[in-house]
Amino acid sequence: MQSAEFDDHTAEYWARQIRIGSAIAAGVSLLGCVRVAVAWGPGARWLIPLVVCAILGQVGAVFLPWARMMRNLRFRNWLLTWWFVVLPLLFLFSYIDDDGLIIYLPGVALILVAAASLYGPRVVVALGGLSLAGFLALLPAVTSTSAVSVVSLAAIMSCLVALNSMHAHNRRQLDTRRKAAEHRTEMLLEAASDAVFAIDAEGVVRYASPSAQRILGLRTDQLSGTAASTLTHPEELESLREWLAGLWRTPGETSRTEARLRRPDGTWMHLDVIGTNRVDDPALRAAVISLRDIGRRKELEDELSKQAFTDSLTGLPNRALFRDRLEQAVARRRSDGRVTVLLIDLDDFKLVNDNLGHSAGDKLLSTLAGRLRAEMRPGDTLARLGGDEFAILVEDLDLDGAAALAERLLAAGREQVRLDSRDVSCSLSIGVAGGDMPAEQLLRNADLAMYAAKRGGRNAYELFSPSMSRSVLEEAQQRVDMERGLEQKQFIVLYQPVVDMETERVTGVEALVRWHHPEDGLLSPNQFIANAEANGLIVPLGRWVLREACEQLARWRRETPDAAGLVMNVNLSARQFQYAGLVDDVAAALRDAGIPAGSLTLEITESMLMVDIDGAIETLGALRGLGVRLAIDDFGTGYSSLNYLKQLPVDIIKIDRTFVEQVDTDAEDVALIDAVVNLGQALRLQTVAEGIETDGQWAMLREIGCDQGQGYLFGRPGDAASVTGLLARGTGTANRVGATTSA
Repeated sequence: MQSAEFDDHTAEYWARQIRIGSAIAAGVSLLGCVRVAVAWGPGARWLIPLVVCAILGQVGAVFLPWARMMRNLRFRNWLLTWWFVVLPLLFLFSYIDDDGLIIYLPGVALILVAAASLYGPRVVVALGGLSLAGFLALLPAVTSTSAVSVVSLAAIMSCLVALNSMHAHNRRQLDTRRKAAEHRTEMLLEAASDAVFAIDAEGVVRYASPSAQRILGLRTDQLSGTAASTLTHPEELESLREWLAGLWRTPGETSRTEARLRRPDGTWMHLDVIGTNRVDDPALRAAVISLRDIGRRKELEDELSKQAFTDSLTGLPNRALFRDRLEQAVARRRSDGRVTVLLIDLDDFKLVNDNLGHSAGDKLLSTLAGRLRAEMRPGDTLARLGGDEFAILVEDLDLDGAAALAERLLAAGREQVRLDSRDVSCSLSIGVAGGDMPAEQLLRNADLAMYAAKRGGRNAYELFSPSMSRSVLEEAQQRVDMERGLEQKQFIVLYQPVVDMETERVTGVEALVRWHHPEDGLLSPNQFIANAEANGLIVPLGRWVLREACEQLARWRRETPDAAGLVMNVNLSARQFQYAGLVDDVAAALRDAGIPAGSLTLEITESMLMVDIDGAIETLGALRGLGVRLAIDDFGTGYSSLNYLKQLPVDIIKIDRTFVEQVDTDAEDVALIDAVVNLGQALRLQTVAEGIETDGQWAMLREIGCDQGQGYLFGRPGDAASVTGLLARGTGTANRVGATTSA
């Protein structure tokens, strides 16, 4: 019989052999089933379902958790009984079958070989004796067997039994030697650490390996007989006693902990401690304690802990540390709710990385972190949450104070940064949220407010309000609707005439997009452009408008002689202008429409150019290289200087409508527009006044010397047919009369 204690190797071996035996038994049973069906009479076929059940049971036995079951002595005893039950069943089958002896002999051989792989020689001999008795009992039923054959077969069976019993004996010897070798190896490995102690139940060191002197600086004779508690750090003494008490409770138990032990010079060293209870080993009667110096590892862990809570680029707290501090602040200020979070996002930071490289992006983030920190109080927390997102935690500050802080942060963010010989301007979108609520909700509210600032045009801050949650859902739905609208061609382009100020002749048109929403009707740009800019759909939408406008100009030129010199003006959004594929898109639109590049004017707002003046000059130069004309839209509303304007390769200045509204009544507006017109003439740039609605405005602008104009006075945005009508009517006041009735 096997010992009740099974190691892993023995358990796995038994499981493997049992599964093999079960599979073989299923195969043999299947052959028996076939034998009954083919060779036995119809009256015996009732056995087939029983044999099939036996086959299914043997197949199912292959998948049982034998490795775990064989550790139980009761299961092993049951398995031994099964072996002695199989032999009588084999005998009965062979006795009934006409060729039973032929079936019995190989079946017995399989049983003996399988048993020899698991049990000792005594079990194998007992099974062999039963097998031989069964063989002799079958002989009377066999009439054709001679005495010589019987003796020969009996001798062969005896040899088979002997060989299998010898195999079982040898296997047992090998198992015993293996276990002895494994035991010795385990003991050596347990004692092969940097230092090894043997500590008795009283906590006294009975043995210390020579390596202890190198680790602890104490000789073995100094350690022997010393209580381990005298070497332990006072702060860890109680926990170490509890650990040892737990180790002593279970013989053979292995446990691990960390401790600090004192060197002779009074310094403390960090050690990894592994203890194994060997109290049941007569040679030891102690706990074997392995000690390993982990001082370097502890230093590394401290450094990693610091890195885990600090942003490596800026040195600021990271998201994990910010969240921890926020939760602590919320817990402290639960009574008054004076906790405020400002979430800060750098607008269009991806474009800096794409155009200038990641090193420039890292420098921008580091510079911005320093500027933000300079605007805060000493006790506030500034953290980098990741990418271009920062967060500020402030306490004892009401929302008015938080708004003032946000204003200072916006101003700091707008200051230009020198990146690789370029002066780059950036802007921030800031969301502010405060009150008595969980930390997670504060962050979520600040995030909603920050996205509201982005939707509002960026370079701004927003205070959280509950309506923002609804706005986010509405914008998400609008994005889906816009994607569907682009697919289903729900967008249309209207055209507003641009006229010569002296003759009123239509010299060009400006393409203006509208959206025929299936539910909300015709939507103006201010109802969807900001969202498209925020979610990125402005790029494919702007590409479609550009191509549609170019194709329409080509149709006019083919169909209307009056359109021979007509110019098409197309607005570019901020994202379009910063899009790396813009020049290719423009070239493709011109090529596919078949119109000359000079008949296309691209309008870029002044504020867009000032974000990255060097990059703007480069992009404008590439567009100018195609031959298109370039216009600065809304001139006077940005921050450009005369020096920058002189560097920009543009052809047209469009004067913003805010200066035109009172030009016929306000002397200051007259002076401003006169200065812009003179500037344009000095730089050889055309000037176009926007938003002309009255004859008085038109007369004053013409007197100042403005080259061209557009506005409701000359025509509202209309479809292609309305422009065809304007072209057909030619010059003079008829243009204005017709324009006021266009769609």
